[in-house]
Amino acid sequence: MRKPFCFLLLRKAFLADPRLAADLLRSQEIFKMARIPLVFLLACFLWVGSHAKDSHKSNADKTNADVIVYGSTPGGFCAAIAAAREGASVILLEPTNHVGGLSTGGLSHCDSNQMVRSTLMGLFDEWHQRVVKDYTDRSMKAPYNPAKKNGSRWTFEPHVAMRVTMQMLDEAGVTVLTERYLKSVTKDGPRITSLVTSNGTFTARVFVDGSYEGDLMAAAGVDWTIGREGRAEYGESLAGKQYPKQKMAINGFNDEGKLLPLITADDAGAVEVGDKKIMTYSFRLCLTTNAKNRIPIPKPANYDPARFEIVRRAFKAGEKRIGFDLYPLPGNKLDGNNAIGAQFSIGLVGGGNDWHSADEAGRKKIWEEHKQFTLEFIHFLLTDPVVPVATRNRYAKLGLCKDEFANYDHFSPALYVRESRRMKGLYVISQKDILKEPRKDDPIAISSFPIDSHDVQRVAQKGGGVINEGTIFPVRRKQPKLGYAYHVPYRAILPELKQCDNLLVPIALSCTHVAISSLRIEGAWMVIGQGAGVAAALVAEQDVAVQKLEYATLRERLLAQKQVLDLPDVIVEPTATVPPSPINPKKLPGIVLDDADAKLSGHWAHSTNFKPFVGSGYAHDERKGDGKSSATFRFKAPKSGRYQLLMAYSAHETRASKIPLTITSGRNDKKIVVDQTAPLPTGKTFRPIGTVDLESKVETVIKITNEGTTGFVILDALQLIPIQ
Repeated sequence: MRKPFCFLLLRKAFLADPRLAADLLRSQEIFKMARIPLVFLLACFLWVGSHAKDSHKSNADKTNADVIVYGSTPGGFCAAIAAAREGASVILLEPTNHVGGLSTGGLSHCDSNQMVRSTLMGLFDEWHQRVVKDYTDRSMKAPYNPAKKNGSRWTFEPHVAMRVTMQMLDEAGVTVLTERYLKSVTKDGPRITSLVTSNGTFTARVFVDGSYEGDLMAAAGVDWTIGREGRAEYGESLAGKQYPKQKMAINGFNDEGKLLPLITADDAGAVEVGDKKIMTYSFRLCLTTNAKNRIPIPKPANYDPARFEIVRRAFKAGEKRIGFDLYPLPGNKLDGNNAIGAQFSIGLVGGGNDWHSADEAGRKKIWEEHKQFTLEFIHFLLTDPVVPVATRNRYAKLGLCKDEFANYDHFSPALYVRESRRMKGLYVISQKDILKEPRKDDPIAISSFPIDSHDVQRVAQKGGGVINEGTIFPVRRKQPKLGYAYHVPYRAILPELKQCDNLLVPIALSCTHVAISSLRIEGAWMVIGQGAGVAAALVAEQDVAVQKLEYATLRERLLAQKQVLDLPDVIVEPTATVPPSPINPKKLPGIVLDDADAKLSGHWAHSTNFKPFVGSGYAHDERKGDGKSSATFRFKAPKSGRYQLLMAYSAHETRASKIPLTITSGRNDKKIVVDQTAPLPTGKTFRPIGTVDLESKVETVIKITNEGTTGFVILDALQLIPIQ
């Protein structure tokens, strides 16, 4: 600890938290550091006692601080605590009346079991140590052991998480003010001077946007984006549209040809192109089957069974992936979560697309819409005749917890905002930074959750079928099944200097949709928030722009706060998302016909997104199925005889399953129907699709069309191998 820090800490303690001041004055360490005379310490101790009541009373009226953090998310409250521990005076402003975001609002199954926990230290580790201590201090069994950095489940009750969070904020001397909804920002050039809220105006030297939505960032005029990038923008194979889930063989339209409720579109858009849509929001429900602590889940008002016709059709078609996940918690409780692998769950697909742009009243309305859907979905599972008995019984005994969220009718207060605005800052974290180039020169934290996105759209296809789009199933190491560890650079939480020079953005940080699908976890935001808080305190102390803070100084203080900045030594296995090199058609045996050799008619789009491919890429018909797209190959066989015909394509459930292919060679005519949803042989690029007879003295013509197809028709390459 540095000598100036002692005096800043004492000053902050006297003004903000007398109990902390008393602890410091009793400390031999602070006495030795500051070389404060004993008589002065005694005088200060007496002064603290006499001013305790007045000090706490004045905190509620406090409007100025060294650092103001807007948003008490896990990243927000960790930023506030970290800045305060560096000696800064800190005000934490929360727009709602709930402090702690999801970490205290129902997300009680810590997702760090999929992360490299040895890299999650500092405040994250301390918070969990204290959660466990809360149990053991009450002579209860420790729910987990934070000292063991393995993949075990770390679970806790929401009220314990809230108690620990408020204790840490209080001990750090952070002034916490709720129901301060941001209305506007005043600036002097690139510098924020004050925040105008629904309940007061606040000034500071440095500001931290700790909101899930990036509200302060946007109000300050910093560039941002929303939704998904196209695949070409940052070279991300996981960008654009994603279809890992199986298509449901059900009709998504009513008798009048209109979309059924809970269907968001009949056209998802081009597969390689981005959009302004985001992954689904939901609640993390705190539930129980314990009759002594159980309150019945409320029946939804104005429930209309017709809203769930599409789910009803899915059940009738034999779909079993309908429902929501339940994670066991201490206290005989359960954490209910939207099931990423389900076709229908408690996430309201498409319901959060306008959350970022809505005002306070608008967000309350969207929040209520999500609550209504959640209650309706559960009611449907419990009452609709089509629901299988086993499914109904699984949820029938559940109720809300009597000892949780009493001020919110025992319903989770925090909507799970999985992603929202993202800053366009000094460095944009993208897929390559997670999978290929994890090391940075200016790390403030290490993140390691798998790339993982919930549904974005639910699409009724005009040719038949319904498919969920946008899911990214966890991209992680094979063994152990953890995400890839990578640096979060300081530059990623910094806006452009000309736009704002005293703002740090650790939650709505600068990254792509693919990257936020990994960064979006509370554990990551806690360590990133801590990094932002330390930086904010240093900037306030040194009176420099956030972009001008020397990284060496920041690194020193981060390490002093037990932040881990060195990547772990792990072997990174290649995955499907780290694509292999293209295949050279000239090096393949037999007759090879690349898509570049075909004469194309109609609409074809070129792509390189699904790998491996033959040659320079492949073409696809963008799922038009109109019979107007065709590809014709013309060649002469080197000798007459029977050949095995093979096709190269990227197998996927979104591909067409009945692609017509005709072969004409002299007197020989043959028709083949190809199913491109069929997987390729393991380790192979081509799949045999039939045998054909070729004549050497005439031109052979092979034609592929999209006549009557449903799904993408992939045109990559054909191969003909002589049969001996």
